[in-house]
Amino acid sequence: INFMETEAKKTILIVEDDEFLRSLAAKRLEKEGYAIEVAVDGESALNVALETKPTLVLLDLLLPGRDGFEVLKQIKENALIKTVPVIIFSNLGRAEDIEKAQKLGAVDFLIKANFTLDDLAQKVKERLSKT
Repeated sequence: INFMETEAKKTILIVEDDEFLRSLAAKRLEKEGYAIEVAVDGESALNVALETKPTLVLLDLLLPGRDGFEVLKQIKENALIKTVPVIIFSNLGRAEDIEKAQKLGAVDFLIKANFTLDDLAQKVKERLSKT
């Protein structure tokens, strides 16, 4: 029996308003065997997270409407999804942004410019192997 097939698929919620980047990240993570959910803004991010209870959330900070910090805060305050690990994937990389995200409960902070999609897939895999 192929063990991967017997295990329930892990779901990654990608919250990213840039369609090109969102689809690239989704394709790359699907290649690793993850199920992908997407949200394009902060408002829908929370709804999708509550509906799908993802295994991990990949969260951009600069989002239309509710920003990523607000989404992160709301995920961590919601009993149903507060244990879901959130990796920030953003162009913001100032020390105070990183610190704020960590204080709010993010498990990792990746700066888009410094990471390839392969690095991203690797980070996700590492994080999920810890859960």
